[in-house]
Amino acid sequence: MAKMNLDFNKNEDAMKLLISKMERRLQDIHLGGGEKKINKQHAKGKMTARERIDYLIDDPETFFEIGAFCAYGMYEEHGGAPAAGVVIGIAKIAGRQCVIVANDATVKAGAWFPMTGKKNLRAQEIALENRLPIIYLVDSAGVFLPLQDEIFPDKEHFGRIFRNNAILSSEGIPQIAAIMGSCVAGGAYLPIMSDESIIVDGTGSIFLAGPYLVKAAIGEQVDKETLGGAKTQTEISGVCDYNVPDDETALDTIKDLVSKFGSFDKAGFNREEPKPPSKPESELLCLYPEESTSPYDMEELLKRMVDDSKLTFYKKNYGQTIICAYARIDGWSVGIVANDRKLVKNAKGEMQFGGVIYSDSADKATRFIMNCNQKKIPLVFFHDVTGFMVGTRSEHGGIIKDGAKMVNAVSNSTVPKFTVVIGNSYGAGNYAMCGKAFDPRQIVAWPTAKIAVMGGTQAAKVLAQIQMSSSKAKGEAPDEKAEKELIDKIKSRYDDQTTAYYAAARLWVDAIIHPLDTRKFISQGIEAANNAPIKKFNPGVIQT
Repeated sequence: MAKMNLDFNKNEDAMKLLISKMERRLQDIHLGGGEKKINKQHAKGKMTARERIDYLIDDPETFFEIGAFCAYGMYEEHGGAPAAGVVIGIAKIAGRQCVIVANDATVKAGAWFPMTGKKNLRAQEIALENRLPIIYLVDSAGVFLPLQDEIFPDKEHFGRIFRNNAILSSEGIPQIAAIMGSCVAGGAYLPIMSDESIIVDGTGSIFLAGPYLVKAAIGEQVDKETLGGAKTQTEISGVCDYNVPDDETALDTIKDLVSKFGSFDKAGFNREEPKPPSKPESELLCLYPEESTSPYDMEELLKRMVDDSKLTFYKKNYGQTIICAYARIDGWSVGIVANDRKLVKNAKGEMQFGGVIYSDSADKATRFIMNCNQKKIPLVFFHDVTGFMVGTRSEHGGIIKDGAKMVNAVSNSTVPKFTVVIGNSYGAGNYAMCGKAFDPRQIVAWPTAKIAVMGGTQAAKVLAQIQMSSSKAKGEAPDEKAEKELIDKIKSRYDDQTTAYYAAARLWVDAIIHPLDTRKFISQGIEAANNAPIKKFNPGVIQT
């Protein structure tokens, strides 16, 4: 018991340090371009992006921010781009869940970096999948020209946003845009392809080419207000619908418009009165081990997240390295697929390593996923997976075939999927457990998450073996010192690239969250998904 308490204390200390680091980094990100740029925004009578969102939404505490760490550690040669210069997330406006996109003009005047484009596309994807209205708070100088070749012409670049504007409208999903600063060049299409547009007098402007470009192109001398200010675009061109005097009135107008929306049909996911876990949620911070390679009991973690700590296990004693269970989270019925990290014995008395997917566990998960589809129960995946089992016995037993069945079931699943990366998420295990490539409605990570094709140590040893074999083939004598240096170098690089921050910077995950916010994340996600009825119920044919 004393050793267990000591382990719990060490685990809790390690987790709290990681959470503290995350929160400090978030505080810096929330400052955007810094205090001077914020003061400059205020001096113009403008709110910052985050102030606009706080004013607009019903409760700032419930704002689920997506991509706060987007572009983290990237574009340093250009001065960095905190949150990729745009704040996006999901929250309620006038009681209605909406996606919100707000350019941060304190970051390079709200210019679009490559990751800004990717982040905006993610916001539109979430709105489309969940049939959520989307609100754009526009304040941007346009494409960041030094990187224009990385954002302009490709399928997932800047232009895709306007294509999505059209698709969202065709699906009947409301879009409202408020022009609260600059809106120039191709970016001008976004608010005007929305259903309704608002422009702030004196600070808002919209045009295909600004005064400098007009002078250079056709020699015409014109000021910004005459060219595309609020009076011009609401009284002369009719491009915009509402002329308002300030940021607050623009945001109040959005609230008023949203309050009058009709409602869509619901998907009809089952929900009862929410109950807190009967086991202390705070123990989530103690149960995950300080060393990510150490075994632990995933079941105990889950009992700190589900209502009344109650799990109804599917095939509990079969394929034990994956837990499949029905439960409720904040009242919502869910099907849980989670990697168990305990060492277990199978029916043959053979030891199975925790966190590894074996043929029997893949088979169990496949059948469970199909059952959840049949019963219209959303799926929640909890990752701590090192991959599928390898070696002669596994290959002879058909691990590739069984893994393919699971991947097939995940790919063709028609109920919404949500993914929480708790620990390791390596190789094909990431795919089978519904990593980003498999379209989870939302995917988040704990600060302890690691995402890569394999762990740093394994990758270093594999690459070192290949290099040493090459040297041996050339007749060169083995050099143990050089081999160790190579392993250390590769491991260091891999360790940097497997962190939750590296993944979040590239939007491989939507957010890094505090473990105690896991229930809230899943509940808000299912509430959003409930706005989009399921049109297809067959999760695909799984070859046996």
